[in-house]
Amino acid sequence: MPAIVVLGAQWGDEGKGKATDLLASQETIDYVVRTSGGHNAGHTIVVNGERFATHLLPSAILTPGATSVIGNGVVVSPEALFRELDGLRERGVTDVEERLVVSANAHVIASYHSTIDKVTERFLGKNKIGTTGRGIGPAYADKVNRLGLRVADLFDEKILAQKVEGALELRNQVLAKVYNRRAVEAEQVVEELLGYAERLRPMVADTGLLLNRALDEDKTVLFEGAQATMLDVDHGTYPFVTSSNASAGGVCTGSGVGPTRLDRVIGVIKAYTTRVGSGPFPTELFDEDGEKLWKIGGEVGVSTGRDRRCGWYDAVIARYATRVNGLTDLFLTKLDVLSSWEQVPVCVAYDVDGVRHDEMPMTQTEFHHATPIYEYLDGWWEDISGCRTFEDLPPNAQAYVRALEEMSGTRIWAVGVGPGREQTVVVHPEA
Repeated sequence: MPAIVVLGAQWGDEGKGKATDLLASQETIDYVVRTSGGHNAGHTIVVNGERFATHLLPSAILTPGATSVIGNGVVVSPEALFRELDGLRERGVTDVEERLVVSANAHVIASYHSTIDKVTERFLGKNKIGTTGRGIGPAYADKVNRLGLRVADLFDEKILAQKVEGALELRNQVLAKVYNRRAVEAEQVVEELLGYAERLRPMVADTGLLLNRALDEDKTVLFEGAQATMLDVDHGTYPFVTSSNASAGGVCTGSGVGPTRLDRVIGVIKAYTTRVGSGPFPTELFDEDGEKLWKIGGEVGVSTGRDRRCGWYDAVIARYATRVNGLTDLFLTKLDVLSSWEQVPVCVAYDVDGVRHDEMPMTQTEFHHATPIYEYLDGWWEDISGCRTFEDLPPNAQAYVRALEEMSGTRIWAVGVGPGREQTVVVHPEA
């Protein structure tokens, strides 16, 4: 399977880094590619008991021999990129820059993007979206408005100055007249961005050409999703979404690799559900069970540091993610967190004003008013963190996995029973 996609099937934080790292450790992965989002993403990987977090970098930057690629669909903060690279070097991860390639066509997050992001959220007050304030949305907005800066522009001072001045002509009007903030000096922004050019230049390439040639040579390319399906700007819980396409379709536009070249699409999904930030969340818990999931699961955002909202598994969301992404497999994470419940509820449908919905409601209003319809599965008390085969799992845990598989509409390829690379149970070895 030379072209494999790994993406989130809920609202993010499902453990995509663990799935990517597992694939990279089991197979010869030649390239791992980020195709959307920015440094608002967060992947946690545990290698030999040591915990690492990546944000802008693909998680396989920790896999020796694999080349990490930041595709054209990503928005890149050079400051955040270099900070992350330096942090890995300080922890003994060598040759990180030598194994990183950045698309010349990826858009750049400038300092004024994060300024706009933060003041807009404050201005919205109770109607805020819940962004990270890191400039991702404004950078994508400039991209669509054709006012954006691309990585390649950092190597042409004249073009860069023209583009920054053009973008700030509009942005400064908004800052001064709407938000009562001081205008941003174009010269200052240009000088800052040019300061990144020399270090960045050796990493930059035509990544679409690079990846297509790699596939022509039967090399294995792993496309790593950022955020998740329910945060996709088209298919998520709009407007409480990210600013890019985090579903499988975004992999093609964000990498320059056509859809007919993708062989396998793996959705990563937790054995329960979490969400960071604002927006509707039908199975969200506000009781002791929610507190228990949060505590045992360590549910704090890798990138944001914000507490994650917790709820039971939502099979409606899983079926939707399977359909929207054309999933071939699910990777179920954090099954170990559910040990010690007598019964585990699973949302199988929604009630919307007395009408049962087995599939995602069509409108935002309907989804906002959806209440979960639960089925209750028998729980287990055993510690499953040491299980290494599916047969090692307690019978009720096996039954839980099989039930989710049936409800979700696709096979569960593997199950995570702990944070470590080795703490994984393969359910379908033939996958």
